[in-house]
Amino acid sequence: MENPKKISCPECGKCFRSNSYLVIHQRTHTGEKPFSCSECMKCYVSKSVLRHHQIKHTGEKPFSCSECEKCFLSNSHLVIHQRMHTGEKPFSCSECGKCFISNSQLVKHQRTHTGEKPFSCSECEKCFISKSHLVKHQKSHTGEKPFSCSECGKCFSCHTSLVFHQRTHTGEKPFSCSECEKCFISKSHLDRHQKTHTGEKPFSCSECEKCFISNAHLVEHQKSHTGEKPFSCSECGKCFKLRQYLVVHQRTHTGEKPFSCRECGKCFNQYSNLVSHQRVHTGEKPFSCTECGKCFNGYSSLASHQRVHTGEKPFSCPECGKCFNRHSNFARHQIVHTGEKPFPCCECGKYFARTGDLVKHQRIHTGNKPFSCSECGKCFNQHSGLASHQKVHTGEKHFSCSECGKCFVNKSNFVTHQRKFCNTIVLMS
Repeated sequence: MENPKKISCPECGKCFRSNSYLVIHQRTHTGEKPFSCSECMKCYVSKSVLRHHQIKHTGEKPFSCSECEKCFLSNSHLVIHQRMHTGEKPFSCSECGKCFISNSQLVKHQRTHTGEKPFSCSECEKCFISKSHLVKHQKSHTGEKPFSCSECGKCFSCHTSLVFHQRTHTGEKPFSCSECEKCFISKSHLDRHQKTHTGEKPFSCSECEKCFISNAHLVEHQKSHTGEKPFSCSECGKCFKLRQYLVVHQRTHTGEKPFSCRECGKCFNQYSNLVSHQRVHTGEKPFSCTECGKCFNGYSSLASHQRVHTGEKPFSCPECGKCFNRHSNFARHQIVHTGEKPFPCCECGKYFARTGDLVKHQRIHTGNKPFSCSECGKCFNQHSGLASHQKVHTGEKHFSCSECGKCFVNKSNFVTHQRKFCNTIVLMS
């Protein structure tokens, strides 16, 4: 049977079924966009893409899903959406066998194997695996955020980011895990979660061969080899590996905490911290260590814990070479060299090196004790205090003295015991 894709692009070699598809494709190389919208003057490479865009002005979504009644601009979008209900994934990768609900997802995935990044930014020449990633990136140069939340007024550079954000207001989590029935606000969050069940880590670092569950985690890791920190804060000049780290950091200057807990009203400067906090109320600890079985309420806590078993300390100080198993410990250590304490208490004027330390300190003034014991109702101003207290109920004693065998609930009592009692034994013997 003759290959239906026989017309190839002389620029990149990509093949197409007809000359008309090739012509449209070639415009991605030339930048030509001959079809403009009379409503907003935005330009497009083909008439069909223009028509699809024009529906956004009318608000019309004529194609609805019989399963959940969600509406779509086009029938092709509806068909792809319906596969989320049926679980159908008809497009498989010949390299690794992974399956996808749409051909566009497969094509994008295959670029993780080939390393191809065909979409480049004319401003900084950075390359991307998909057009959507490029468009999103270009807004970092223009600062454009055309999509605003009707609930809180927050603005976003792309529509999908707005949709995800709105779910923090509605509580909607439409993507559920077939393994444990846990629900998520986005498909990407579900995909990442499912890898905790399979143990799959398909993205490997070419420098050290360490593997990761997502490409974003790999990209973040690779910057530890290059030291690249391209995103700088205009307020204090601090630089970051990823744009989202910069966005979160900037909230320490503005004081913005857009994510609030429905249970207790506590607010957070990033969504992941809210999700982790909510597990304090539910008691949920979905991340378990395969080595010792200990469970954690966040993946980052599990990752940090696992380094206790492996001895890995990936965060090294460029000033003195000291290594740490957690980034938070590394960041706290660096302040020893800089002496920087940028966060003042508005109540008493005391300065702190980290915003977390300031928040803990402020509870002395407010008397706020947000961490309560589900067993007896006793409240604490720090999570560490609650965790230590809960061992009274469980009888758990992690700290044992090698000299006399006595066990302790918390480390401070253990250290005090060793100094006062066991040192005396050693001196007398």
